[in-house]
Amino acid sequence: MDTQKVWLVTGASKGLGLSLVKTLLNKGYKVAATSRTVESLEKEVGITANFLPLEVNLADEKSVANAIAETLETFGAIDVVVNNAGYGQWGTLEELSDSEIRRNFDVNVFGALNTIRSVMPHFRGRKSGHIINIASIGGFVGTFSGFGAYFATKFAMVGFTEALSAEVKEFGIHATVVYPGYFRTNFLDEGSIRFSENSIDAYTSARNTEQWHNTEMNGKQIGDPDKAAIAFIQLAESKNPPLHFFMGSDAFGMAHGKIEVLQNELAANESLSKSTDF
Repeated sequence: MDTQKVWLVTGASKGLGLSLVKTLLNKGYKVAATSRTVESLEKEVGITANFLPLEVNLADEKSVANAIAETLETFGAIDVVVNNAGYGQWGTLEELSDSEIRRNFDVNVFGALNTIRSVMPHFRGRKSGHIINIASIGGFVGTFSGFGAYFATKFAMVGFTEALSAEVKEFGIHATVVYPGYFRTNFLDEGSIRFSENSIDAYTSARNTEQWHNTEMNGKQIGDPDKAAIAFIQLAESKNPPLHFFMGSDAFGMAHGKIEVLQNELAANESLSKSTDF
């Protein structure tokens, strides 16, 4: 492995981001990491010569640009960007307010886009680089009651990553969207999940889904975040990294299930689909 690579990881004070940062540093990589406070990063990671903790508001373009500039000034280059920052917003589409949904998009979608815009001039100038966007299996399989807004942010990330891969190919830059399944992090804990302020009792399916995640899934997730970190490194070290990467056996299985549904619906409606041609 080329341990001289410089990584920038957003949302790195907990979850998959924190596991990735710790693994990278242990393997000798140089790492810049963002969080809402530097103190949270220093507390979780410590202070080393190869680690640059950055306090960043990802929804603020200037804050993101300053972080990119500080990373370049400190380490001289950036090779891999991991857009990991984000949070889960629960609530049905009727329950959620406009401001709740927009806030989720500000962090999960526009935060990543701000990072991409800020780093692209550097990547284009070097004619190299790799952008890894962390979506969710919910960015491919959306049929979970009460997760519509959050999944919409992840579907958006999938869409712009696909477009990005086509746009930057001529510069020798790679883009990968990762669809994690359930990993044993604090993602389902209070502070990482936000609930709608308006609750409608009639939505029993959504309440049951929320309850299942809290009582049956939390703490029992099949995914190991330290093994996920190794997978991220292998993706970045690959000469031909994939555009789409499903991470975890649960995500892998759900993806196959969705593909089967699509194939069946295509076959069942083929005549109607083609009937609209001139």
